[in-house]
Amino acid sequence: MRRVAFLILLCLAGPAAAEPPDFKIWLEEMRRDALAQGIKPAIFDRALAGVSPIPRIIDLDRQQPETVLTFAQYLERVVSPARRDAARARYAEHRALLNEIGQRYGVQPRFIVALWGIETDFGRSIGSYPVVAALATLAYEGRRAAFFRRELINALLIIQNDNIDPSIMIGSWAGAMGQSQFMPSSFLAFAVSYRGAGAPDIWRRTDDVFASIANYLARSGWRSDQNWGEAVTAPSNLDAAVVGLNQKKTVAEWARLGLRRANGSKLPAAGPASERHAALLQPSGSDGPSYLVYDNFSVIMRWNSSTYFGIAVGSLADSLR
Repeated sequence: MRRVAFLILLCLAGPAAAEPPDFKIWLEEMRRDALAQGIKPAIFDRALAGVSPIPRIIDLDRQQPETVLTFAQYLERVVSPARRDAARARYAEHRALLNEIGQRYGVQPRFIVALWGIETDFGRSIGSYPVVAALATLAYEGRRAAFFRRELINALLIIQNDNIDPSIMIGSWAGAMGQSQFMPSSFLAFAVSYRGAGAPDIWRRTDDVFASIANYLARSGWRSDQNWGEAVTAPSNLDAAVVGLNQKKTVAEWARLGLRRANGSKLPAAGPASERHAALLQPSGSDGPSYLVYDNFSVIMRWNSSTYFGIAVGSLADSLR
């Protein structure tokens, strides 16, 4: 009888709700965790003063867009003629600085401009959310709370170590900051003050934005003697099993399989260029465009793991050659 009564009570009670704790309670626990990781009490209290969950961010996190763009739609939107024109204008405007930074870090300037343009429309769209509040919101109630909790600690380290005012740290609803859209962990690892004067300012200083992007690429294995990839044509009877990022072959091997450059010319079958390893991507399937991508493409994929994004960056950069 006792067991039956207990089961009846469980049924009446309904399923246990996984509600997050009260934000004040969560904040107190977060403070203890932050202090245990070396954050000074005054830094935590200053950065989180008056912060409360931002409902709009919770909505954005829970209601990701369901519309999935085709590759052609994505490329048309991200590498539009207007963005290509703007990229050429920005490249010309900052040519001397870009060349200087490109030489220092061993990164072709056109890739710096391409990432800058795609991430924030050349600094015009960096987001409007206070990064600390955004990260606190997502660490409190987000789908990836553990990830955003770590990024919140990193944001506090930036405030503490670089003496950056939290009010300057503006970014996307997901916590990506400044004109380069660095998460706090990327800021700590790659952001640089190009002139060596104070903390890196990826919000307001163009030289720091460019140098930080270049430093990210350089330290991730960028090769200045290589392009990202190139458009090619593939024979219709090509085995689908050879397509994909993990199916690398030398350029000479791809040439023997019948691949040609998009303009119809042959791929190199001998010499150093023929020995370069490449993967074949067909983002729209065998009926769509094909790309051979090289080691630098893998570096772009560390920035953003979307193949659409990587091809878009390469395509925009190629328009600046």
